[in-house]
Amino acid sequence: MNLTPNSKVLIQGFCEFITPTNVAQMKSYGTNLVAAVISGSGGQQLAYDLPIFDLVEEVIGQFGMIDTTIICVDPYEVLDAALEAIASGIRQIIIISPGVPPLDMVQLLRKAEATETLIVGPNSPGIIVPGRILLGTQPSEFYTPGPVGILSRSTTLTYEIARELTQAGLGQSISVSIGSDAVVGSSFIQWLQILDEDEATQVIVLVGQPGGGQEEAAARYIVEAIDKPVIVYVAGTKAPPVKHWRHTGTLAAVVGRDPDFGTAKSKVAAFNEIRVPVAERPSQIPQLVRKALR
Repeated sequence: MNLTPNSKVLIQGFCEFITPTNVAQMKSYGTNLVAAVISGSGGQQLAYDLPIFDLVEEVIGQFGMIDTTIICVDPYEVLDAALEAIASGIRQIIIISPGVPPLDMVQLLRKAEATETLIVGPNSPGIIVPGRILLGTQPSEFYTPGPVGILSRSTTLTYEIARELTQAGLGQSISVSIGSDAVVGSSFIQWLQILDEDEATQVIVLVGQPGGGQEEAAARYIVEAIDKPVIVYVAGTKAPPVKHWRHTGTLAAVVGRDPDFGTAKSKVAAFNEIRVPVAERPSQIPQLVRKALR
C-alpha cells in the first residue's frame, strides 16, 4: 500500500456520492489530489482548482503514475471506471458509489486478483490515516493519530467509534470501511493481515453488522494468524430478526445455512467462542481498547 501525503490521488466521476465539501476536506487535510476524470468535461476545472480530464491515461500523461483512484460514478458505470484505472496501472481503488451490480463486482474482483489491485468498497466512505492522508468522505474532525486501527463494514458507525476513541484520548493509526454492498472488493481477512503487519497499529477494532459471513470468517482467521489484540463491536444485536438486509444479505446467502447464519447473534457467538472481547455498545470500546493496550 502507498498511503502517504505524497501519494498521487485521482477522482473518477463527480456525482451525488461526493461533494465539493469532500474535495475541499481532502485537499485541506493534505491529500495530494491531482485531478478528476469526468468523461466529456475534459479541459474544464472543478472546484478548488482541480483540473478535469476525459481519460485516466491523460492524467497519467501529465502527472505520472497515480497511486489511488476514488470512484464516484453511477453504480452501473463503476466496472468500466475501475477497469480503466487498472489498465492505466492504478493499484489502489476506493469505490464510494453504492449499489454496484454484484456480477460487475465479481468481474472486477477477478481482474483485481490477476493484477494485485486492492479494492475498497463499493458503498464505502474510504480510508483515513489520521494526520497523513484522507481518501474519501470520512469526516477528519473525528480522528486523531494514535495506535488503534479501525476496520469496519459500516459507514457512519465507523466514525462514531472513531469519535468515541478520540474523546477518550485514544488516537487511530488507520480507519478503513470495506463497504456494505452485497459484494465488496477487499475482506476483513485481507485488512486484518494488513493491520497485523502495520507497525503503527497496536490494537484492532473490528466493526461488524448483520448479513453474510465476513465476521465469522474473520473470527477463524484471528485465531489462526493474528497476533495483535482485537476488539469487536457488532451492530444490530437488538434489532428484530429479518431474512435479509438491504445491502449485506441476500436470499442466496441464507439458503441451506444455519437459521442464525448472518445474524448479529451468530457473529457475536463466533467471537465469544474464540474469547475476543465484544463491546455491547460503541461507548464501551475505549475501555476495552485501554485494557488491550495494557
